[in-house]
Amino acid sequence: MTTLPDSLRELAADPLVTDILVNNGVEVWYERQGCLHRSHDLPIGTLESHLERILAPLGRRLDRLSPIVDARLSDGTRVCAIIPPVAVAGTCAAFRLFRDVTHSLESFSDSSEAIDFLLRPRGNLLITGATGSGKTSLIASILERVAHTERIVVIEDTHELPVHLPNVVRLEARPPSAEDRGAVNLDDLLRVALRLRPDRIIVGEVRGTEASTLVHAMNTGHIGSMSTVHANSAADGLERLDLLVSKAAPSWKSEDIRRTVSSAIGTVVHLVRSDDGRRLVDHIAHVHHSDRRIIDTVHRAVA
Repeated sequence: MTTLPDSLRELAADPLVTDILVNNGVEVWYERQGCLHRSHDLPIGTLESHLERILAPLGRRLDRLSPIVDARLSDGTRVCAIIPPVAVAGTCAAFRLFRDVTHSLESFSDSSEAIDFLLRPRGNLLITGATGSGKTSLIASILERVAHTERIVVIEDTHELPVHLPNVVRLEARPPSAEDRGAVNLDDLLRVALRLRPDRIIVGEVRGTEASTLVHAMNTGHIGSMSTVHANSAADGLERLDLLVSKAAPSWKSEDIRRTVSSAIGTVVHLVRSDDGRRLVDHIAHVHHSDRRIIDTVHRAVA
């Protein structure tokens, strides 16, 4: 991959490596099949000069005024980097490699019941889990089974969801320029998506004011729409969505928020990462549409 330093390209060439991490400017780690491994050390200064070179064509900067950057490179690699003094012990960077492949649904669960719930959810689908639990990968696996007649609009903060369908529109958020102009956020993209005649709307991750727009969009008849949220369980995921909506619409009453979120989300799937690095469905829950939200766990993985 031309966007990576020569000393990291051998790792990137391994199709099972998904992330390459650099700590303190020199220490290289990588994730392979869900497990972290220590690799070699970079020569001092290599990471900093490389980051400057790959960010310049994107119009992005990494300096004391802008010590944090999150960007997508030309080959799809996502890079997040932080420099001192914010990164106390030295520059750190995370390269998430774009792999245009999808996993089978059976790799997430060997239960036919679970697969059936994933393919035929009740209403829209919310996928919860920790960082790296496979939320985006599960969405990609489900979309592999979607009818080719459907029109899909995919909205992401940074493009990373592989979709192999004939009628797909991809929208990606844009950060502000150095002059703090030109930003396009997920909320803007969601509003546009509703005018693009989608059958399903896919939001890679909801974490801000776009939550309110997403809930409204999911309540407009786009059954089978999907999104993800970081949470410890299905129930926690709904509570987090409630919180995000309340921040976007502070004048709403809490019971109205709960009712609207419960109406928008039909099924919640919670993922975990096992000790051996596999991403697995932990439990699946249905949401009852009422003022007093009731979550009915319809599937739980057997340890």
